[in-house]
Amino acid sequence: MKIPRYTIDTLHQQFPDDDACLDFMFERHYGSLEACPKCGVTNPRYYRVRGRKCYACNDCGYQLSPLANTIFHKSDTSLKKWFYAIYLFGVGKNGVSAKEIERHLGVTYKCAWRMAKQIRLMMQQGNNPLYGIVEIDETYIGGRHKGDEGKFDNKTAVIGMVEKRKGSEIQSDESKIYHRVKREYIHRFINHSQEEYSKDGISTNTIEGFWSQMKRSIDGTYHCVSPKYLQYYVNEFVYRYNHRDVAAFPGLLEASVQHVQ
Repeated sequence: MKIPRYTIDTLHQQFPDDDACLDFMFERHYGSLEACPKCGVTNPRYYRVRGRKCYACNDCGYQLSPLANTIFHKSDTSLKKWFYAIYLFGVGKNGVSAKEIERHLGVTYKCAWRMAKQIRLMMQQGNNPLYGIVEIDETYIGGRHKGDEGKFDNKTAVIGMVEKRKGSEIQSDESKIYHRVKREYIHRFINHSQEEYSKDGISTNTIEGFWSQMKRSIDGTYHCVSPKYLQYYVNEFVYRYNHRDVAAFPGLLEASVQHVQ
């Protein structure tokens, strides 16, 4: 299936200015309202309040703000710049640094960093369970390797799982950290220490490919990531991986309508 293309030209055509962006947010938030929340008039009509990012009921003047409690709440940055930053995250395979946002949008680094953090909030992983054959593997991010083999000083451990195909089992390497999974699942593993990388249909090649892409991107785009914010960056690459067969930007834009926790 061919991935639908959403290009920069598409973005500019759909959202030529801040008004178009705000209308999009209002339509997604309140387009299905059957009655005004205050006066109760059915099929309410709303007009844009001049000089403000809100709309008012044509009958009673009750105001609705489509940006309230979203990632755009209380931001002075134009919505068009926000949408463009979201677009960069949607098409940037190797991630988007705050410095890149700063250069593209002409905002301060502090503003760019906050925008990047807010966009990553929309990329949080859901609670959907994985089914079938699931590869599981660990990796270590940051810090320096010192001492004996297998020692990871100042590194942060990350556990990853990827759904492979139909079935009902866990596939991993020989690491002892997975010894308990056999209590709940069929568990088959390969022994990397004996240079086994694929045997009888068992491998961790898929999840290791994800780790490789993520690590290259962190090293090349972000250079270093603190343990405090590492989960945000992992979520970013997981989101991009899970949406690799569709255009990621429209989904991210829909997520921006939702209220942040």
